[in-house]
Amino acid sequence: MDREQSWHAITEQRLTLATLLEPLTAEQWAAPSLCAGWRVRDVAAHVAMAPQVPGLGSMLADAARARGSFHRLNHDVAVRHAESRSVARLVAELRDHAESRRLPMVTNYRNILFDVLVHGQDIALPLGLDLAVRPEVAVAGAARVWSMGWPFWARRRLRGLRLEATDADWAAGAGDAVRGPAVALLLLLTGRTGAALPRLGGPGVGRLSA
Repeated sequence: MDREQSWHAITEQRLTLATLLEPLTAEQWAAPSLCAGWRVRDVAAHVAMAPQVPGLGSMLADAARARGSFHRLNHDVAVRHAESRSVARLVAELRDHAESRRLPMVTNYRNILFDVLVHGQDIALPLGLDLAVRPEVAVAGAARVWSMGWPFWARRRLRGLRLEATDADWAAGAGDAVRGPAVALLLLLTGRTGAALPRLGGPGVGRLSA
């Protein structure tokens, strides 16, 4: 997918996520997501605030409070955003900024694409809901994560396995095959192994289970 197609997919996924979130009950908003220590509300806030780029001073202050930990920074900023807004406002922010192409200085549109895809699943799957992702969009996210090192180290973690999408023309790696929908492979690549496993097959799955 090129840049323009990627931005259209980001817009589409933000709007789809807003539609999924809108009817949730208070209990569902407070439920754990796939991200350890993050509620559904926190993950929604993280996605909603991505196009609302803070100033440099605010970013530096947040980084100092997190003592240089990227994961702690992400978590604390998202929780603060979640707590300062009603759930209706979070949904509205997703819609209002769905077409925004603003980016934090530390990332790019390729990262924003897989981020919104994965976090949508982080919300939907624990709630037993379906959040559709087009296979070609999931492939773009998977290819980006495969090409990266930090923070997922996918090629290192999955060494000796060949990932094969069953709903798109994409494969990566070498070794025992792990086959499944591209969105399930994306979850696997980003460390959501338990959520991905029920949708995966092939001789390499046993290694993942172990």
